[in-house]
Amino acid sequence: MSGSTLLLDIGNSATKWICVDAAGGLCEGRVDTHALVEQLRDHLAGATVLVSSVAALDTQESLTIALAALCKDVWFARSRASLDGLVNSYKDAERMGVDRWLAMLAARRRVSGRACVVDAGSALTIDLVSADGQHEGGYIIPGTALMERALFADTGRVRDSAPTTTSVAPGQSTAEAVSHGLLLAQAGSVRLAMSLAEAQGERPQLLLCGGGSSQLMKVLDLACEEVPRLVFEGLLRQAELEAPQLLEYSLASFALFSKSD
Repeated sequence: MSGSTLLLDIGNSATKWICVDAAGGLCEGRVDTHALVEQLRDHLAGATVLVSSVAALDTQESLTIALAALCKDVWFARSRASLDGLVNSYKDAERMGVDRWLAMLAARRRVSGRACVVDAGSALTIDLVSADGQHEGGYIIPGTALMERALFADTGRVRDSAPTTTSVAPGQSTAEAVSHGLLLAQAGSVRLAMSLAEAQGERPQLLLCGGGSSQLMKVLDLACEEVPRLVFEGLLRQAELEAPQLLEYSLASFALFSKSD
């Protein structure tokens, strides 16, 4: 769509997207990564595309070629050693998943003190950022779907698919025990990470994003804020700093990226 700006958060299996057209209209959705170009063709044609991608290298290479053929401009965000007051703890900065980096970059705009950024997606990632912007380190844990597949693959008699739940009460069937246990493991990981962080200094402000954030938020007995589009906020912020010539819209112009999101 000529004159539009399209933001892509590409994973190995699914891609989330937000599109702002030339008239300021906004739409968003989720598609299969391998069908991304086909399903978003109308939005991609003539658009400026900003990309966060953690897809496998071969998938990313083929997508780059396909996007370049359709779009006006294509820009990929990269994890940096430092940017906008955020300092990466990795010796090789680009080895950090760019989605984690962008979520922390956005968190820096929302939180004046210490932050704990949790992305509940295919993996559960937990990252701590000090009040002065230093990445203190983080954790990467299998998400509920990965845990479920591993459990079913290695446990001969566990076969009932775990239904989505917002309960961590002891299960009274195998399916309940699995589904409640998966969520218990996720929530327990976040609680322990927060407890350890608090023991070492200022209590971090907890921000949740990712597809499982709402489910997780319902069982956490911790003060937290759900910010579903945190990675997109970081993507647009990095583009503002590194490729402003590509942007017709500033971060401030997106009502959905307001503090009240």
